[in-house]
Amino acid sequence: MSGVVGIYSKKRNDVSKIIYYGLYALQHRGQVSTGIAVNNNGFVDYFKDLGLVHEVFPKETMERLRGNIGIGHVRYATVGDTTTVNAQPLVVGYKRGALALAHDGAVVNFEKLRDELEDNGAIFQSQLDTEVIANLIARYHKDNVEDAIIKALDTIKGTYGLVMMTTDKLIGARDPYGVKPLSLGKFGEDYILASETCAFDTIGAEFIRDIEPGEIIVINESGVKSIKKDTNSKKPCLFEIIYFARPDSKLDGKSIYLSRIEAGKELAREAAVDADIVIGAPDSGTIPAIGYAEESGIPYAEGLIKNRYVGRTFIEPTQELREQGVRIKLNVLKENVEGKRVILVDDSIVRGTTIKRTIEMIKNAGAKEIHVRISSPPVLYSCHLWMDSPNRKNLIAAQMSKEEIRELIGVDSLEYLSIEGLLKASGGEGFCTGCLSGEYPIVNIVKSEK
Repeated sequence: MSGVVGIYSKKRNDVSKIIYYGLYALQHRGQVSTGIAVNNNGFVDYFKDLGLVHEVFPKETMERLRGNIGIGHVRYATVGDTTTVNAQPLVVGYKRGALALAHDGAVVNFEKLRDELEDNGAIFQSQLDTEVIANLIARYHKDNVEDAIIKALDTIKGTYGLVMMTTDKLIGARDPYGVKPLSLGKFGEDYILASETCAFDTIGAEFIRDIEPGEIIVINESGVKSIKKDTNSKKPCLFEIIYFARPDSKLDGKSIYLSRIEAGKELAREAAVDADIVIGAPDSGTIPAIGYAEESGIPYAEGLIKNRYVGRTFIEPTQELREQGVRIKLNVLKENVEGKRVILVDDSIVRGTTIKRTIEMIKNAGAKEIHVRISSPPVLYSCHLWMDSPNRKNLIAAQMSKEEIRELIGVDSLEYLSIEGLLKASGGEGFCTGCLSGEYPIVNIVKSEK
């Protein structure tokens, strides 16, 4: 999982500062590394490193990154080691010029393509599947870069919200199923691309529209040009609504906040239980908990206080850090839960580590009963299209029954929202539900697991 930003300006030479704040807004999409590349009068300059946005870019670096076109990236490592060389944007030079790419998604046939490219003399500098895209563009670039990009994207199989920069163009592309999000906005006279609309709000840009599945957007001094292709049916990732996207973003016209509220309400209709208070697991469980409370009539209360300086434990790169993160991330507000029958609403159970430790803390604070309600169905399958979910053997719902999970985490009851209820809350059909149902839009290339 990653976040991307790109901006084209006719007049500004400090677009890196706008990209910086856009990446800041997308920090929840990746906390391992970040980078910015800019076009400075035909020369592509860049800086990237491991760490958070505010850690990687000191004032001196930002002053150096001057230019009117730029792209940026925040990364959660799904492919390759956690090293600076695997940070993005990826900047490459070839006989037709220079190209910078920032990619959110996964090229699932990249190993096969990489082997073929290496057999034909290509040399790779990283372990990134993004570099396969760059090599294909360089290989296919004859007359113009747009044709090369079209041919390269036809060659790969997978998902992408992609921003690219040449010495005179900003280019965006979204995969043919629209699994990955990508939106177009305007900042004064400048155009901006971003993974989520919250990035536009942060910098004061106006949202124009979502990039369509299979669409390529080319932005230069003449304005915006759309290259639309025949696409398959739209299948945006449902986990964006469940967990990944910020609640103040919109995805394909749908409010993430309102979808999560409705998921909580649907959950209350499907899995009612008598209790004294409803609490949410911060942060992504808070909004469905509010919806559950509104629908059930049971008061919502703060039950868990989050340390705001701790990152999202689901996307920490190791299990050890994940478990340590749970211990320092949350504290129970004893005054609200002691002696109470508590409904704890969370967005999902993936490995089971976080919720088990959370339940232990609520019990130790004196809760009389604990009823867990999950505002999504069980996560039963690994995702190979972009979300770095664990191997299926580490997905708790794939290995244990609901009753076994209930006993393991030690609660009085456990219920999940149905797929039908989640789709209803999210605005209907037309989502990728692979991690929940095992049905992926790209059916013949997803890795199989026993």
